[in-house]
Amino acid sequence: MAEVRIDCMYEACPIPLIKALKKLNNMKIGDVLIMETDHSCSITNVIEWAKKQGHEVDYAEVADGEWEIYIEKRR
Repeated sequence: MAEVRIDCMYEACPIPLIKALKKLNNMKIGDVLIMETDHSCSITNVIEWAKKQGHEVDYAEVADGEWEIYIEKRR
């Protein structure tokens, strides 16, 4: 299992979602994508999209107004 980080700080939707899609396409099943973001709509949009795609998703606020979204590729 590999971990891949993408920096989506200061980027509004849909840019974080597009970056996640492109990165996940090149990852193996079981790999984890860690998205760093400070845009709260990314949490809603990226998590909803990832769940619909069948991936395992979680997130955590790592600083005031900054989050990490964890997406485990499942298919």
